[in-house]
Amino acid sequence: MNQPRLTVRRSLSPLGRLRAVWRDALALLLSLSDQRTGGQAKLIAALALLYAISPIDLIPDGIPVLGITDDLLIVPAVLAFAARNLPAPVLYQARGKVDRLPRIWPYVLGAVLGVVALFYGLAWALARN
Repeated sequence: MNQPRLTVRRSLSPLGRLRAVWRDALALLLSLSDQRTGGQAKLIAALALLYAISPIDLIPDGIPVLGITDDLLIVPAVLAFAARNLPAPVLYQARGKVDRLPRIWPYVLGAVLGVVALFYGLAWALARN
């Protein structure tokens, strides 16, 4: 069964591309409970989330601020890649849910990341003493 290809308007700015990746990553997470979501997308999402909580990273989490950058870049990129395997109606519906999310979530995410960075910074300082 052929599905129509999704056309995505690409922004020229890197920030616009990053927003699109995050939007598709959230869309995949929101569509995991949908029965139309395939097993491959669910498996890729599970592996990406496992990588996020795994202590094994490309950049060790013990390095303040830099340690979480691989989680912030790799995990959403893998989730956005998996979102491409979703059926078009499921992806459109999930993107609609993401667009209806309150616009405050980037600030909440920033605050959480700031607290995590502060925690890692304190842990790093205490470990060196």
